[in-house]
Amino acid sequence: MEKSYARSVSGSIRSMWRMVGLFLILAGPGIITSNVDNDAGGITTYSLTGANFGLKLIWTLIPIMIALIIIQEMCARMGVVTGKGLSDLIREKFGAKIAFYLIIGIFLTNMGNVISEFAGLAAGMEIFGVNRFISVPLGAFIVWWIVVKGTYRSVEKAFLIACVFYLSYIVTGVIVKPDWGHVFKQFINPQLSLNPSEMTMIIGLVGTTIAPWMQFYLQASIVEKGIKIEEYKFARFDIVMGSIIVHIVAFFIILVCAETLFKNGIRIETAKDAALSLQPLAGKYCTYLFAFGLVNASLFAASILPLSTTYLICEGLGWETGINKKFAEAPQFYGVYSLLIFLGAGIILYPNVPLIPIMYFSQVINGMALPFVLIFMLLLINDKKLMMGYTNGHVFNAIAWVTAVVMIVFTLVLLIRII
Repeated sequence: MEKSYARSVSGSIRSMWRMVGLFLILAGPGIITSNVDNDAGGITTYSLTGANFGLKLIWTLIPIMIALIIIQEMCARMGVVTGKGLSDLIREKFGAKIAFYLIIGIFLTNMGNVISEFAGLAAGMEIFGVNRFISVPLGAFIVWWIVVKGTYRSVEKAFLIACVFYLSYIVTGVIVKPDWGHVFKQFINPQLSLNPSEMTMIIGLVGTTIAPWMQFYLQASIVEKGIKIEEYKFARFDIVMGSIIVHIVAFFIILVCAETLFKNGIRIETAKDAALSLQPLAGKYCTYLFAFGLVNASLFAASILPLSTTYLICEGLGWETGINKKFAEAPQFYGVYSLLIFLGAGIILYPNVPLIPIMYFSQVINGMALPFVLIFMLLLINDKKLMMGYTNGHVFNAIAWVTAVVMIVFTLVLLIRII
């Protein structure tokens, strides 16, 4: 009896470790994609939210997190079931003309995001005394080398390591010693007005957290990783974990700026301003941690965003894609990626470029463009011929459609109020 029980326990432990091992092998796309949300533009948006509105808008992170989980899960499921990227499916289902216009729209949006990543890198390194004419070219070469000379597995490992350094923002949040009782009250007593600045900030929060480019990168990486349908539960857990982690980091960035800058009436325009303003309020270590997080996030996203745009363009035009392919096998793929890195870094080195509007409004444009991508996704994932028995349920459809409609309404209200 005791031997039988011991064998049963031993078998359960081995099974559990097999499950953990399989998850670690399959994890990556969800955690990486979500964490890139906290890029230079995202950190700037979260910093501005905390500095300008305090904790008033922090409750929005909960519905945004739920929407992110649903939307990311839809993309991953489409990638596993069809074995094709999102841009590829849009071209096949809706035609090359629609795919082309979508490529142009998302390319212009993403280009603003790529520029903002190198702007964040330059700003963060300037806090450490490094000139942008050194940091930007060096950073551009590093992110180009990692992707062009690496394989999917090596690139993914580098990206996962970068995710770990987001802990610097959580440490910064602990250093400022917030009033946790007040923080909790802001979550349970949500407030919202139709003030244009507040509406713009909410659209920016959604745009930086559920950016259109994310859906193209996630689905492409799921396909390239080769995840099978029987392994999908691990990929889904990876997505949920990534969505939760990214919102914890976003929460602490908003919290730090609300508890220091907002309370002291300090206005900022960039994440760099936020880092520098923290020094007299929370000490130089807080400033350096915040700046380190900005540099890490900028380098990380400067790799992913051009990669996402490259997947979008190459899939949409029917070109070969994949980090595992050699340059000769996918010349357009590596050519487009290299061009995006060169343009993003080159524009930042040009004098008198308006970096602040580029970094902030690129996130707002993300929010405005999101509903169009969502509508394409919903039409695709509810296609029974395409998805077979893996179409959306009523709850997922409801949340995704509500997200799309709310973003359209917010955008229209904002435009009406501005006009």
